[in-house]
Formats: sequence, C-alpha cells, structure tokens
Amino acid sequence: MTEHYDALETRDTTAREAALMAALPGQVAHAKKSSAAFAEILKDVNPAAVSSRQALAGLPVIRKHELLERQQATRSAGGDVFGGFSAVGLGAHMPRIFSSPGPIYEPEGAARNYWRMSRAMFAAGFRPGELIHNCFSYHFVPAGSMMESGAHALGCTVFPGGTGQTEQQVQTMAELQPAGYIGTPSFLKIIVDKAAEMGVALPSVKKAMFGGEAFPPSLRDWFAERGITGYQCYATADLGSIAYETQARDGLVIDEGVIVEIVRPGTGDPVAPGEVGEVVVTTLNPDYPLIRFGTGDLSALLSGPCPTGRTNARIKGWMGRADQTTKIRGMFVHPGQVADIIRRFPEVARARLVVTGEMANDIMTLKVETACGGPDALAAKIGDAIRDVTKLRGQVELVLPGSLPNDGKVIEDARSYK
Repeated sequence: MTEHYDALETRDTTAREAALMAALPGQVAHAKKSSAAFAEILKDVNPAAVSSRQALAGLPVIRKHELLERQQATRSAGGDVFGGFSAVGLGAHMPRIFSSPGPIYEPEGAARNYWRMSRAMFAAGFRPGELIHNCFSYHFVPAGSMMESGAHALGCTVFPGGTGQTEQQVQTMAELQPAGYIGTPSFLKIIVDKAAEMGVALPSVKKAMFGGEAFPPSLRDWFAERGITGYQCYATADLGSIAYETQARDGLVIDEGVIVEIVRPGTGDPVAPGEVGEVVVTTLNPDYPLIRFGTGDLSALLSGPCPTGRTNARIKGWMGRADQTTKIRGMFVHPGQVADIIRRFPEVARARLVVTGEMANDIMTLKVETACGGPDALAAKIGDAIRDVTKLRGQVELVLPGSLPNDGKVIEDARSYK
C-alpha cells in the first residue's frame, strides 16, 4: 500500500515553490481576464510581475463579506449571481450551484476532483475500491458533493447518507459494511451511540475523515476506543480543500493546489513564521480563480516537514476566527483600524486592543510592543492616532517585544457581562 497520493506530495520544497510561483502570474492574468470582479480589483496590476510571494502580498485581500457585498450588488441589478468572480457560466462547465449562509452562491466546475478532496481522503486511509458512507449534506451547501466527487476521483463508491435519520444510517452501515465514514465527528458519534443502543455492530467502520467542526483529542480518543481512526480535513465552500491531517497528527499539510499565506488580521500583511494570523488562500482553480481570499480563520505555519514524508508546508489547524470586530461605547472597532494605527509608527512591532470594564463603562487599552525610548511621547502620539482612527479615546500601554500572546488576537474583549 502506497503511503502518498502522488509524487507531488514528496517533491523538493524548492521545486514546489518554483512551480507555484511559475503558475501564479498565469492565474492572476486569467482571473483578471475571465472574472469581471478581478478585472476591477486588479485593474492596475501587471500579472507578469506577480511571480513571488512578496509580489502576491502586495495584492488586496478579498474577504467573505466583500464577496457577499459584490454578489448582493450584482444580484439586485439582475446580473451575475456570483458577483463577477466566476470565470465560467451556466451549462456544461458548471454542473451545480451551491449556497452558503448570506446567502453566498458558489459554482461547482466540471473538472474531475474539482474540490481536490481525494488527497485528504487518501491521507485519512481511504483507498480505491472501498465504499464510503458520506454523511455531509447534499443540499444547499457543497459539502456532500465535495466529498463524493473526491471519493469518485479516488476510485471509491459512495453511499450518500446525508444528515439525519440516525436509525436508518445505522441499518445501512450494518448491511452495506462501508470501509469508513466521512462527515462531522459529532454525527458519527450520534450514529455509534445509536448503534450501541440498538444492539447493532458496525465492525466495518474503521476509519473516518472529519470536517465542518472541531475534532478535539478527547473525541479522537473516544473513537479510537471503538476501533475508529479519524482524521481532519480543512476545506471551505469557496476554495475546496486547503489542508489535511496525516498519520503523524502534527498539524495539517497544505494541499498542492493552493498557495497559503498567514496575514495579520484586518490586513494583507504576512506575519512572521510561527505567528498566528488569518489564513489567506490563492487557489489555482481556473473556474473560480480566487486570488488572496481571506478565509476568516486563524492559524499558524509550522516549521519543518511532515514526519510522513510529505514536504509541503503545514499549518497548526483551526485556531479561531480572525474577524474580531467589537462594539465599544456604541462604536464598532475592527482589526483593520488597529492596523491603520500601527502603520503610523514603524517603531511598533505588534499591538493588541484590550477592552475591559463593565457594560456602559468600557475601557479601551492599546498594548503595543516596542523597544524604543521616550515612552511618554510615543504613547501620547499613539493615543492621538487611536482617537483619530476610531473616534474613541483609549489608553496606551507600552510593552517589551514578545510580550503579547501569539494567538492571533488583535482585539480582545475582556469585559464583564455579569
């Protein structure tokens, strides 16, 4: 049994980076030419110059709320439901359309393994010729189709279980004897508990690939005690597969079809290796060519290769949400405003806005890392910038470099709501 899905997973890191950067200008050019939204967003960009991560970091980040706003604007005008982001139209090149909360509409292209889920399934132990019980939803959201198309590309047969009907799920698993399960971990736990309650054995279900929610070690151990080995995948309805867990259980390996950056929340600025920030993805998908799409998820890059021999970079996994917009004294303050304040002071390395106090008595303190002298004068200038940007008064606390937690938080709401 082979250990890797294909040779791409174990190629030299320099060769991978060169291949990705060689493909990047073409993808940017394609997005600009074939997508009305990116034609506008990248109107002043020369695609040929976007051939490095440094150049990529100079492009704007497109966040989900901006995608939604563009979709709403074009829909209200009776135009493109995708807000101009799709590079293909209705018909043979777009077999399905899905909807996520918002609603945001996502196209599914016709390419085999369109969402690139096969690689994650292989890492979770699934192999050609096996039957997979797929309990992701098949309606509205793309999760069910994501997994089914990936399983078919891997050479597996799929039972489309979907969600709900727990007793029927148990009966079907007992009779069809699938090799494993794909869906949320919480629903498989419900199925396993129901099977025990019904006195029905599910001996064939030995492996699982989970997504859509957290998979803590306690739940991983609970499944292991029942003979089921589960692994996580990280995917979104906009991008498909982004990263996946391996037998090493040491972070998530980035998929071969995307370029991942970790940026400071509220900005497009890449953070230092190991620092927590927002996951920003550029996909090489020609049908839906999202360039620097902000997922809104927090994570961090891990150092070194995966112990399984896969050589792509790894992320730590889901570490929370990057959108930390907070209402303070009746005004919304968001991470981008904190970034605007800090950009004015090159002597400041990092900052964290901490909101304390009780309801109707908010205290706003901006903690900034700096090694410079003259703290009183610097603090006063930063205080003026806080008032200028947020229209609120705030305190300033200067701390030594490295003092702030590495958790990706730019705004911390520490108020008492009792």
